[in-house]
Amino acid sequence: MHNVEIIPKKTLPVETHWQKELANCFTRLDSLLNYLQIEHPQAQAHSKAHALFSMRVPRPFADLMQSGNWDDPLLQQVLPNKAEFVDKPGFIKDPLQEQNSSQSGLIHKYRSRVLLVIRGACAVNCRYCFRRHFPYQDNHLNQQEALKTIEYIARDSSLNEVIFSGGDPLMAKDYHLAELAHQISEIKHIKRLRIHTRLPVVIPNRINQAFLDWISSLSIKPILVLHINHANEVSEALKDKCDLLNRAGVLLLNQSVLLKGINDTIDALEALSEALFDAGVQPYYMHMLDPVKGASHFDVDKESAKMLMAAMIERLPGFLVPKLVQEIAGQPGKTPIDLGLEP
Repeated sequence: MHNVEIIPKKTLPVETHWQKELANCFTRLDSLLNYLQIEHPQAQAHSKAHALFSMRVPRPFADLMQSGNWDDPLLQQVLPNKAEFVDKPGFIKDPLQEQNSSQSGLIHKYRSRVLLVIRGACAVNCRYCFRRHFPYQDNHLNQQEALKTIEYIARDSSLNEVIFSGGDPLMAKDYHLAELAHQISEIKHIKRLRIHTRLPVVIPNRINQAFLDWISSLSIKPILVLHINHANEVSEALKDKCDLLNRAGVLLLNQSVLLKGINDTIDALEALSEALFDAGVQPYYMHMLDPVKGASHFDVDKESAKMLMAAMIERLPGFLVPKLVQEIAGQPGKTPIDLGLEP
């Protein structure tokens, strides 16, 4: 009788489904504060701002916050704040004049690029969001509009790049994203697909094998622009996912918003750039806050911003210094801010 060697079957590690994590978001301030073991005398007053803009915080993102710390920079980005009721002149519902697009789900502001609103929802509701008042119910890319959009892109040979945005485009399922992306990649004058997302930051498991499979199979260059404002958002889980994306040939960029009380110190900005580099992500843009109604308490004045960027230039190599920009409605692109460094 021969001995039969039993070779154990390799089992793949069970990957937490990102949609299950999405379903377990914190949507009430008291629940989030209880989870973080935070007590604050003004918590109830702040929670009323939920009526202006709903709260949504995934648990993996909450786990990056410091327990007991009301001033945690990640918490303050998503915390409903009574200051949102302040009506400051110049802060309006549509600061970038995007809400009157002639075609639902499509925004064509720049000559060579067109933006598609793939999904209206986000995994996390950042309180400074410039689209917090955007009428997503009237501007999202359903199946019928997607066909019109493909035709629009195919007709305009001045376009060479398509941007998936939202909301957060990665809220869509991978088969939907893959189908749309491959249709776009077949248009001869399109060279790049850019995806703007915060979802992998707040739920790293969104970068799953299905996503890696379709994005690495595109015939055009894929670019993923993450939205990270603070070094504490660069978790070990996110770094692992960034490594997989880099290996799949995806160019990783980051854009941040300069936010009062969050990242408006030179130490915070230096730490952010270093953390991004360690994760394989290139610092790209540092945005001035868009003047959206309800977010004026995050505003950093332009002179302070210029001083911070000048200090970054002194401390960091050029490739780790993002470009300070402001988006101005009607302009053909982002407007770089002159730091005034000439002698």
